[in-house]
Amino acid sequence: MMTALVYDDSTVTEYEDLQSARAASETTWVHVEAATAGEVSAVADVFDLHQLTIEDVRNGVRAKTEEFSEYTFVLLKTAVLAREETTFEEEIRSNSVGIFVGDDWVVTVAPDGGGPVDRVLDAVRRGDERLLHRGADFTAYRVVDVLVDSYFDLLDRLESKIEDIEDEVVVSTDIETLERINNVRRELLSFRKLLWPAREAVGVLARGDPPQIREATEKYYRDVYDHLVQLVDLTETYRDLVSGARDIYLNTLSQSTNEIMKVLTVVATIFIPLTFVVGVYGMNFSDSPYNMPELTWQFGYPAVMLGMFVVSVVLVAFFRHREYL
Repeated sequence: MMTALVYDDSTVTEYEDLQSARAASETTWVHVEAATAGEVSAVADVFDLHQLTIEDVRNGVRAKTEEFSEYTFVLLKTAVLAREETTFEEEIRSNSVGIFVGDDWVVTVAPDGGGPVDRVLDAVRRGDERLLHRGADFTAYRVVDVLVDSYFDLLDRLESKIEDIEDEVVVSTDIETLERINNVRRELLSFRKLLWPAREAVGVLARGDPPQIREATEKYYRDVYDHLVQLVDLTETYRDLVSGARDIYLNTLSQSTNEIMKVLTVVATIFIPLTFVVGVYGMNFSDSPYNMPELTWQFGYPAVMLGMFVVSVVLVAFFRHREYL
């Protein structure tokens, strides 16, 4: 799908012919979303976009900013949590969005769907005055801004997962808890890999290096850059929280194992004297002056059982007194 909008301070016109849209004296925005290769090639021909930049958008390379003689190319990515056919519950799915900024035109290419970009497109269609009279570089800023703002939504979901994990690790040591910890760690790592290149790409725009970015618009890009710095810092903080939750889980598991071993040791200790008594009286020597008289005593068996019971009670009381049980 391809949309071509031409707008000035007060009017918005949608064009079907790319050549006419490109020739207009007002600001032109062409948005290409989930389009065919022919549509993308047509846009590239009309706006003289380098073929390598189109391939970068299609191939999903890392975020970046490149300057050309007639335009500036910015590649960013959308990011959402989605269920995948893997061993992990959810994964971060990213799609490339290419932004080409000329002096009076903007081209956005989203091969897999624009996501948040559609909100800016709708705002232009509605005649949002904040967009209509500020030029192509400001429209590009709004596209960059909504893409970066969508990262906060994803980070909020990860934060909610981390809070649930922190509550769970202190009461549960099942294997599912560890799997959830590893899932979130993997998602944060993927998110971090997405944020760092995006911060570098927007940093170029915030410094006003490309000639297509006017000085009046630089401060808006600096604001987006600050948001990305905040996102990177939050991601690092959340990674530390997840690592801490993992340490708590392992410590809780170790403590639980130690408690089990302590109980088993106490039980084994209680049975040591009982095993000795049973072993001695289980030898069953024949009658003689030097053998055990209890073997022929009519109360021998009850006496031995009573003695073993008393020994067990004394040992249990001793271990409870020492707080081993």
